[in-house]
Amino acid sequence: MDESGGDIRPSALVVDLLGDFNRTGCREIRLKALVALGEELGVPGPTMRVTLARLRERGWFAIHRDGRESVYRLTATGVGVIEEGGRRIFSSAPEPWRGEWSMVIYTVPESDRQTRDELRKQLVWHGFGPLAPATWICPQPRLDDIAGATANLPSARLTLLTTRTSGLAEDRALAGRCWDLEALAADYKGFVGRIRARWPRYEHAALDGRSALVERIRLVHDYRRLIRQDPQLPVELQSTEWPGEEARQLFRRAHALLATRAPNHSVHAAEGSFGRSEHPDAESSEATPGSVRSESTGVGPVPG
Repeated sequence: MDESGGDIRPSALVVDLLGDFNRTGCREIRLKALVALGEELGVPGPTMRVTLARLRERGWFAIHRDGRESVYRLTATGVGVIEEGGRRIFSSAPEPWRGEWSMVIYTVPESDRQTRDELRKQLVWHGFGPLAPATWICPQPRLDDIAGATANLPSARLTLLTTRTSGLAEDRALAGRCWDLEALAADYKGFVGRIRARWPRYEHAALDGRSALVERIRLVHDYRRLIRQDPQLPVELQSTEWPGEEARQLFRRAHALLATRAPNHSVHAAEGSFGRSEHPDAESSEATPGSVRSESTGVGPVPG
């Protein structure tokens, strides 16, 4: 269990690591670097190796040898998934309400549990919530996204619709039926509290590059849990004092601050070089939660 109180999913942490490497242009990562960083994040070496093997089976990596070391290179498949996820993690505030819901009605053979589980995972990641067991809705125009994400699930038959309700009151009621918004709001408030408590650690002058990299990955890992549950409701459908926007802005500022602490450390880590990086300049050290420019990273939906 990590300090956010949730269970660590090795597959999620691996994707978060890869997203950080991809942001800095690293497409080749030494196995020993991934194992070492995973252990620092609480993932045992054998578990990391099994997770990487599963991702390789999905076409995320090509592997070559450099002497006695294994080097993992991201394929176009791996990069595509990671970058699509990065766009979701670092998305802007929700667009104004269009008055329309994206709806997916699906059928999957009862015997094909794997396809059904993968389809539901993709629906959740793209912001859909269950109106009924096989009918899911989303307040954003994401029908093309879900069609593309499920194109490799031939046994799933999808009907894609755009629909309206009788008015705003019904729209708000639908949102309350399809998502546990009270629980999500509480999770966002908890995230905000944790990041504010960690902020002195983030800006501490003694924070070296490796520690900043680990903190950055933990930050993304923590925030991803919220994003994958959040339908990104337009403001018109949100409750008063909805904490999602505060959490989003604080995440982006914290990520940017940690990036200034070790701008090149992902490169060193990918190469297996774990020396301490130089401290940032005084201007970076004095950053506050309201003064740091954000940067983007790549983190995709977590493989099961």
